[in-house]
Amino acid sequence: MGLSPDARAFTAGLLVSNSAPHLGTAVAGRRHLTPFGRNSGPVVNLVWGLANLAGGLLLLRTVVQAEGTDQKWYSRLVAFESGCAAFAMWMAVTEKALSVMRTRD
Repeated sequence: MGLSPDARAFTAGLLVSNSAPHLGTAVAGRRHLTPFGRNSGPVVNLVWGLANLAGGLLLLRTVVQAEGTDQKWYSRLVAFESGCAAFAMWMAVTEKALSVMRTRD
């Protein structure tokens, strides 16, 4: 049982959005949290960011192919943008929680 086109578009939005901070961190030569460690270096962030971007774009491609025409993609744009918004909200909440935790230490 595969994911519905809306679920794939939503997940693609999450992945594409998640790629941006990791790619930005890599370009800036800084360290950033990844699944491979709390203090991952630029190369790890570059690889993780590219993996997220590639995964998101591949999912988008399957959504368009499943619909049969590019015109139907527009019906999935809301799901994609919802994934982007969900990622942004998650980041805002976790950054706030981490800053509160840092001030307690």
